[in-house]
This record gives sequence, C-alpha cells and structure tokens, in this order.
Amino acid sequence: MADAAATIVTTPTRDALPRIMSDFATLGAALDYAATGARGLNFHDARGNPLRAYTFAELQSDACAMARRLMGRGVVKGDRIALIAETGAEFATLFFGCIYAGAWPVPLPLPTSFGGRDSYVDQLQVQLDSSDPKMLFYPAELAAMAGAAAEAKGVEGHAWEDAAEWAVKDSPLPETVSDDIAYLQYSSGSTRFPHGVAVTHRALLSNLAAHSHGMEVRETDRCVSWLPWYHDMGLVGCLLSPVANQVSTDYLKTEDFARRPLAWLDLISRNEGTTLSYSPTFGYDICARRISSQTHAEDRFDLSRWRVAGNGADMIRPDVMQAFVDAFEPAGFKASAFLPSYGLAEATLAVSIMPPGEGIVVELVEETELSGKDEAVGRPQRYRAVVNCGKPVRDMLVEVRDEDGGILPERAIGKMFAKGASIMTGYFRDPEATEACLSGGWLDTGDMGYLSDGYVYIVGRAKDMIIINGKNHWPQDIEWAVEQLPGFKSGDIAAFAITTPGGEETPAVLVQCRTTDDAERSRLREDIKERVRSITGMNCVVELVPPRTLPRTSSGKLSRAKARNQYLSGEIQPYAMAA
Repeated sequence: MADAAATIVTTPTRDALPRIMSDFATLGAALDYAATGARGLNFHDARGNPLRAYTFAELQSDACAMARRLMGRGVVKGDRIALIAETGAEFATLFFGCIYAGAWPVPLPLPTSFGGRDSYVDQLQVQLDSSDPKMLFYPAELAAMAGAAAEAKGVEGHAWEDAAEWAVKDSPLPETVSDDIAYLQYSSGSTRFPHGVAVTHRALLSNLAAHSHGMEVRETDRCVSWLPWYHDMGLVGCLLSPVANQVSTDYLKTEDFARRPLAWLDLISRNEGTTLSYSPTFGYDICARRISSQTHAEDRFDLSRWRVAGNGADMIRPDVMQAFVDAFEPAGFKASAFLPSYGLAEATLAVSIMPPGEGIVVELVEETELSGKDEAVGRPQRYRAVVNCGKPVRDMLVEVRDEDGGILPERAIGKMFAKGASIMTGYFRDPEATEACLSGGWLDTGDMGYLSDGYVYIVGRAKDMIIINGKNHWPQDIEWAVEQLPGFKSGDIAAFAITTPGGEETPAVLVQCRTTDDAERSRLREDIKERVRSITGMNCVVELVPPRTLPRTSSGKLSRAKARNQYLSGEIQPYAMAA
C-alpha cells in the first residue's frame, strides 16, 4: 500500500489560475472554471496515505458524462437524486452530475455506530419519503440496507458502479440559472421529522463567497477535512467551497478519523501547504485526549502552518479549546488560529465568522442573565463562559428578539434571527414548517444568544431549555457540571426536563456509565446529584445507562429530544438501582 501511495501525486496547492472567490452564477459554472486549473480533491486512507488525486478537470469531465447518463435513464430537471454521502470520488461525480443534469442531489447519511440496521433503514425511509427522489445511489457494501429502504419506498436503488455502465445520452445539458434549486440539505436534527432545506445556486454562491472572504482565503491555502458530506459544514464548507474557490483539499473518511483521530493532524503536518481545517468541538477534544502524557506532540506533528482552525456545528467549549492548545502548542499550533463560527443549514452554512487571528474570545455571563430572571437572593453568583462566534458574514443581518418579536439591545439574551441572500427559500414541500420559521425574509434560527459590539454569542437551543419553577436552565450547564467528575467526557451526559408522578417538572440526567460494580454506581449517582445541586441549586433524577446508549443526530451531535423520548417510552433502559 505504501509503495502504491508513493506513486500518487496529490494536486498542487498553487497553480497559475487566477482565484475567483465564488463569483459565479451557478455551481456548475464554478466547477467549469476550477477545471481550467490544476488543483483538485485528494482522497487518503486511514493512515493518511494518498489513494487518489482527482483534479477538478477530471471531476468536471466525469460529472458531465454522468449527467448525460442520468438523462439517458429519464432524469429530468427538478428530479431529486438521493446519494449516500460517502467521502470519495464516486459521490462527488454523482453530486455534480446531478447539478449538470439540473436534478437536485440529496446527500443522505451513512450508518453510524449508534443504533443498528433497522434504525438506519428507518431513517433512510423517512428521508426518502420527504425528498421523494427518483433514484437512490449507495456504496456496494451498503446495498442490503440502502437497497431495502429504496425498495420499501418504490425508489430505484443503484450501487455507485451501476451508473458507470449506463449509456451516455448525446444531448445538450439543460440551462441552469441562479434561482434554480441546486440541492436539498437535511439538517442534522431532522431524523424523525425531516426538513429538507432547498438551497438555490444564488444562496449557495453568496454564502461561499461570504465565508471565503470572511476567512480571507489566500493563494497559498490548502484544506484538510474529515467532516461528513451529508452535513452542511462538510458538504458546503469542505467540498463545495473548495470547488467554488479553487482550493486543493485532502480528505480522510469520517469513520477513519473516528478510529484514528490523530491521522487528521498527521495529514495536516505532512502536507506543507495545509492551512485550513474545520472541526466541531468534539474533534479537538478527542485529539487532545489521545495525546498521552508520554507523547511529545512536537516529535510527531508540525502544526505551525495551520492558519485557520475552524470550529462550529455545536456549542464551542473554551475548556476543550484550551486543552487542545496545551497539547499541541509544542507542535507549533497557535491559539490565534482558532476561528469560531455560527451557522445552520437553513442559512446554507455560515451566519457569522470570527475574523482570522482573533482566536477564542470568551465573555462570562451570570446565570441569572442566562435564565432571564432576577438574581436569587442569598445565592452566590455563578457564571458561564460564552464563546464569541464572530461577526455576521457579508450580506447577512442578525437580530436578537424577545418573545413578542421586539428587537433587543446589545447584550440582552433572546431569540436569534438572520436575514440575507443565503437564507433558504423554504423547506421542501413543507409550507407549514417554512411559515413557522420564515417571515419577511427573516429566519428564526431556533437558537438563543446575544450581540456584543457587533459580535454574535450563542448560549443554546431554545427548544432544549429546561424550565423549572419558572426559571430557565440550560442543559449544557448541567451536562458540563457532570463532565467535571472523573471518568466522564463530552457526549456521556444528556439533561432534559421530565414530569414526576406528582406533576412537578424536574431535570433528568442520563449518564453513560462504564462501571459494573453496584456500589460504585450508587456512589456515582450521589456524586452526580450533589454536583448538579451545587451548580444549579436543583435536585435531579439521575439514571445511569450503558455506554453508547445516548442517541445522536446524523452529524454525531447529542440529541437531547430523542434521548428524552426514548427514556420516557422505555426504549432506553437504565441500570437497576442496587437493593
């Protein structure tokens, strides 16, 4: 394998093609331009060895041929084509083949380690119901599961290889304009009641231009990514943006990162041009944890060229970011490289981005401000560190509103609204859901936060709020409190509100527990109750559950709503209390 990899020359970081920052009418036009240069996409094995260099020129040629194959099979403009989003040349070819054919690619998730075959097939069926595609494409190894979902919904199911055998239809490609839909993006929380975000070419290119200017993309930039292509940060930020901004990019599969997270940093170190790479907080967390006290990061890694270490997609944890700096500063990593951001699929991707070089900036917010209530008499003041998520990107407006829709002043916490050229036109075939979050071009993001000196601060999801005795509590605060106990990490804890048999609202905390000793479990329950009481002043129900029990969204984030539903329905079975 190593000898074969040594013969593969990855695409160059620089070439002679003048860079155009996403200033195109359509995504197809962006790829047409990128194809006139030498840059492209590079796919690597689990150890970071190159498997395939795929130039933008090859991608463009293959995608045009694929478009004509799809048209030969009866695909017409506006048809949806569902694609299991495995990181590789096959997905990229089919995605852009759909773009050239005027069809709408619909990236769908790979199976995760959470749940089994049946839950994955169910998830695909729900999303196939929602998107109503003509075809579903999948890797051959997923034929049993994806094929079953397609068959159940009357959708044509095909392995990647099938399309390569189809005849090319010798006819002109359809005309595409900026206001045509480019693709459907399912947001990560849309597992059971999916919302397919319809993204136009205009919205996409506007957002790509905004965030490439916001990151100050340079001629010398190169990207490394392990992010999944069914999530907006992976698809838009790390596949479509490199095409529209002509950036050579190196990929690890998401499952390979999960098994060998430090291969991400190896790949950044090995490629002298790498300057851009993004991750949610948990990616930085797992890397910092994998470096043992016996390992000298400077002996293995060179992270000195990493200019933009982007962070987004979940709550940004300053303690995790500091742990990453502590672990990798000896290898040349600069804390100023951190680039927090805030975004969501309904805004195509980015709403706000930290100006490069400013790093992690934290404000301490007193918990009574977070809860919206007057300070409790006799209680010591407690603070939460809230991370600055940057300034609204170009052509994006952000407002903070109260429950009645009134605009709040700076530093007042309320519901976040955004308006701009890259805000979605609506959810696919779901006018009620669209009307519930869009009005007058303003998007209700569903997030709570505030503005300070023009910067955006996010404090949590409005729907996750726990309200006890009229006071608001953020589940993150409870979860973070438990995580400070030895043996727990981010993702082990889910906090939410339940109603007791007596009719009272109370917080419940599900904690993934690895010990099998009954006495140790009893001690843990008491320690957790005491920790939550000391931080929040609340008594809570503590349930210990087996490892890998807590449900995740398709992008790997904890789903508190699903955890609550599964707990109340009995699907999640806690460990029994010792007699």
